[in-house]
Amino acid sequence: MIRRLNFAGLALALLTVVAAVAWAFPLVWAILTTVAPEADGTPLDGLAVYARALFGTPIGLWYLNSLVTSGTVTLVVIGISAAAGYAISQLEFWGRKALWYLILASFMIPVQALIVNHFLLMNSWKLINTWAGVILPQLIAPIAVIVYKQFFDSVPRELSEAAKVDGASHSRLLWSIYLPVNWGVTAALAIIVFIGAWNAFLWPFLVVTKEPLMNVTVAIGQVEQYLGVGGLAAALLAGLPVALVYLVFQKKVTEAIMLSSGIKG
Repeated sequence: MIRRLNFAGLALALLTVVAAVAWAFPLVWAILTTVAPEADGTPLDGLAVYARALFGTPIGLWYLNSLVTSGTVTLVVIGISAAAGYAISQLEFWGRKALWYLILASFMIPVQALIVNHFLLMNSWKLINTWAGVILPQLIAPIAVIVYKQFFDSVPRELSEAAKVDGASHSRLLWSIYLPVNWGVTAALAIIVFIGAWNAFLWPFLVVTKEPLMNVTVAIGQVEQYLGVGGLAAALLAGLPVALVYLVFQKKVTEAIMLSSGIKG
């Protein structure tokens, strides 16, 4: 029995190593390709491509666009989702169950299925080629509402009842009791929402056609116009911020993924 378990563990470890190598190979290949010196060149010649990408293109402006849109999406999604989760969890009002079922149903609809409707709305509101046009459709995040609602349900009623006796309003209950008890959930959701908004490509690609307003994930395709810089180095630079966020907050990111998986299950 022990030998069988050891064999199973060894097989699982080997499978994990193979999967890790398969995942890392494209990234390692991309890095080596960009830093490899050209014929009769030096390694510094290879690294110069990153300098050209940073200082010879408007990548700083593209970073700013991504930071503003992703940061705004994160803040608004967390604020709206926390308030909606609290309302559905703690308040009694007409249509509460219908609203909850509607949110659950919307979670099953892929965002890509709404792209045409979003574009028509943004166009009718004159929001094409604006930050608002990029941000608004990304505020639809039913998973965040679902996660908050589930965790607010688990908060002991005694805490809110004691605060109500002292005259606390619902907004005070939310910001002083329910959110502090679930700061870990908030941090995890904020990180995963930010990474998702930063990596978004399809919607920013459709709604923004002016280069100065593009997000970095969309604009890296434009670097060929600047000093002959290859797109591979720019693509690596575009993904660098979220990679750093993940390395710094990987525990919280893992928690967020587990939260999402738990809700889906």
